[in-house]
Amino acid sequence: MAREIDFNEYQELVKGDKMVLIDFFATWCGPCKMLAPVIEQIANEHSEMEVVKVDVDKVAELAVLYNVASIPTLVFIKDGKCVNEHVGFATKAEIEAMIEECK
Repeated sequence: MAREIDFNEYQELVKGDKMVLIDFFATWCGPCKMLAPVIEQIANEHSEMEVVKVDVDKVAELAVLYNVASIPTLVFIKDGKCVNEHVGFATKAEIEAMIEECK
């Protein structure tokens, strides 16, 4: 299950061995609501990576760190570095392809 994180949790996650997928979202964002069940499926099917959510209204410093100007934005982090990102809604197949690119 994808869980919401704050800045401190983020700092710990990126130090780890697992790839991290961050879903930048807002509760008022229509496309973010459409993407939420897809993110949950990805989280449930990919135990080899951490799938987390960041509410841009609550954790703005992380949105600034990754220059998130539009939501939803997906950021893939491996070895502490951004290795891929996607802005806007994405299908499950598109996200799966991005995960494969990052491995």
